This record gives sequence, structure tokens and C-alpha cells, in this order.
Amino acid sequence: MRMVAVVGAGVLALAGCGDESGVGGSDGGALKGRTYLSSAVVEDGKPKQLVPNSRVRLTFTDDGRLIAEAGCNSMQAPVDTGGGKLAVDEELAVTAMGCDAARHRQDDWLMNVLRSDPGWKLEAEQLTVTSGGTTITLTDRETAEPDLALDGTRWTLDTVITGETASHQAGAEKAWITLNGERVTGSTGCNELQGKVARDTGKLTFGELATTRRACAGDAGKLEQTLLGSLKGAVTYEVDANRLKLRTPTSGLDFTATR
Repeated sequence: MRMVAVVGAGVLALAGCGDESGVGGSDGGALKGRTYLSSAVVEDGKPKQLVPNSRVRLTFTDDGRLIAEAGCNSMQAPVDTGGGKLAVDEELAVTAMGCDAARHRQDDWLMNVLRSDPGWKLEAEQLTVTSGGTTITLTDRETAEPDLALDGTRWTLDTVITGETASHQAGAEKAWITLNGERVTGSTGCNELQGKVARDTGKLTFGELATTRRACAGDAGKLEQTLLGSLKGAVTYEVDANRLKLRTPTSGLDFTATR
């Protein structure tokens, strides 16, 4: 995935190498190696509604970086957590995925918050980030959303990734898969599907999938073609809380767990 550097004017630069107040230091060490997911966002005293099926995600890596997501692109930079502030490096690297306008606006909103030298406070599993009239309340990811089991979960299609473009195709919410051992069943959104799948560490290998024979025209036909084309041969997989990510070198599918 291509990364571009975004330079933020007025952003506090990373503290010197001898400073012990960073993520691994005295007052930021509790953040090290942890990921937090937003549970509430308030702006000027009123709840802010995020794009449906999205949330703010902040990851503090072991090597002193902050990786942030708001629904589309991932942004990251070295971060200094000293003095109760989140000060990102002046060059913020951002992936270049193409998403809908609402998700891009949400990315820009989060980027502006991070560029403002926001304050932070950690109490048990809850992290609070504040900037002006904006307050983002987040919960440790392992508490908020433990990883679901790969097997036995109904995974509903959410996002289709082609090259550097991520999109929600029409009717995607009707497509789903469930894996149980060496079997995969599901729906393309138009036809039922079933077949065999082999697995290795971090990898699934799909055999030829059989489907029912209903004619699928328009958006339904396009979605079926995309789904079956991606569920073919070897793909890498990752379960992250309630999401399943399947990837090939040129494409991918993101699923969300549903009941």
C-alpha cells in the first residue's frame, strides 16, 4: 500500500533521543504496545456521529510510533507522550487508499486532532484524548473487542479493495461467509456458495467454490464476480476483533462479524 508524507505546520517535533517521556518512558509507558478503540466522541458538548461501521483506532507501537485510523486511511508518525500530550512528528505518513467522501472527511478530522498537540489521560482501560472542544474516549481494544473465532462466525462483506482503492460495493451487506474446519459456506449476495478451504499459519487456500445457479444481473453480478474472484487460491488472513481481513497481492476483502 503506497504511503505519502503529510507535513503538518505547527506540529511539535519529536523530543530528543535522551528524553524518557515517550511511549516507552516514565509517563507514557502504559500506552506502549496497546491499541485503543473509540467508544464516544464529543465536540463542543455534543456527541459527534462517526461514519457508520467506523471508529477511531489508535495504536502505540513498541518502537515509539502512533498509528491512527478513522475509517479509511492509516496515518502514522513517531510520537512523544511526555507531559500528558500527544506530540506527533511533523511528517505524518498516510496511506493513499481511495474511499468515499465521508470517510475521507473523517480522516482529515482525526489528522487535525492529532496535529493539535492533544492532551491524553489513561485510567485503567480507558484513554481520553482532548483537543479544544473535542474529546475522544477510547477503550483498550482487547477489552472492547476481543478477537472473534475464525471458525463458526458469520463474516459479512464490508469493503472490497482493488489495488489502492477501497470501496463498499452495492449489496455487499448481503454477501457473507462462514468457515468451519475445511468447509466454507456463504452467499455472494445473489447465490449460495460452498466449498473447501485449507489453512496454514496466517493463510487460507480456497478450492473451487460451487454456487447455486440464480442469474445475477447488474450490481449483484458484479459483486458476485468480485467475491468469487477473491476467494480463489491462497490468501492471507487476519482476525482483528470483529473484522476478518483477506488479502492477495492485488486485492482484498474486509468482513465484519454479524449474528
